[in-house]
Amino acid sequence: MPELPEVETIIRGLNKLVRGLTIRDIFLESFKIIKYPKADDFIKNLKGKKIISIFRKGKNILIELNDNNILLIHLKLTGHLLYGQWQLKNKQWQSLKKGHLNDPQNRFIRLILKLSNGQMLALSDLRKFAKIMLIKKEEIEKLPELKKLGIDPLTPQFNLVYFKNLVNHLKQRRPRLTIKNLLLDQSIISGIGNIYSDEILFVSKIHPLKQISRLTNEDIKRIYKAIISILKEAIKRRGSSVGYGDYRDLSGAKGNYASELRVYQREKKICSYCGQPIKKIKIGSRSSYFCPHCQKL
Repeated sequence: MPELPEVETIIRGLNKLVRGLTIRDIFLESFKIIKYPKADDFIKNLKGKKIISIFRKGKNILIELNDNNILLIHLKLTGHLLYGQWQLKNKQWQSLKKGHLNDPQNRFIRLILKLSNGQMLALSDLRKFAKIMLIKKEEIEKLPELKKLGIDPLTPQFNLVYFKNLVNHLKQRRPRLTIKNLLLDQSIISGIGNIYSDEILFVSKIHPLKQISRLTNEDIKRIYKAIISILKEAIKRRGSSVGYGDYRDLSGAKGNYASELRVYQREKKICSYCGQPIKKIKIGSRSSYFCPHCQKL
């Protein structure tokens, strides 16, 4: 599933490419992905609307329209947005442009927004798990999935003092909470998932099963610095394309940060710090990758 760096890469691209354009027409192949309103109302209410701005809440893409509506897109497991031109041929949408858009991973077109500049914004989603909603702006913050989101680590408010206070507060309330689960809990910090939590803890030299009650101030400082540096570098490299679903950016290209991953999905491969093999454990339903030599409990 795309995490903060992947979604942020998409947001920045959308603001450059589609802001100010009007949605002229809509093709919808899968009604399943439209969660609200009904598909017919969705198409009727979206057609002819101008895109004002695009922003992010956690892993949610929010497209503000000129009629006080917000188009919410959550890409889930296998969804990704693409920008280009397609034609329907033999009951399949085919890209008119050569290059990354012809990647087989980009062929599962479920939704197309035809734009006023002649280009299209398409959603490719193999599993049809993506979630799309069209909601009034004043109602968007009331959505349970947005209302419960924790702080965004890219905001100025998320500084070292805030993070220390947050962890120390949780030490009192949930002392047995593991640091891995803290990073994954979207109600505490929004946007970090399995890929970047593993990378953050490796750079911090913290075992994923370490309980937060045992974290020192120095531990907290290292984790905070790793959160900021890894997320920013991953955005700079346009995200990571790894595992099932294989995220793509708006051009259909893979993210470049996968080559920088030190532990995620590297079980039995050699640690770049100590030369020992990377291990994998299960924490709840999630796999977690770490170096048992560098990351001590």
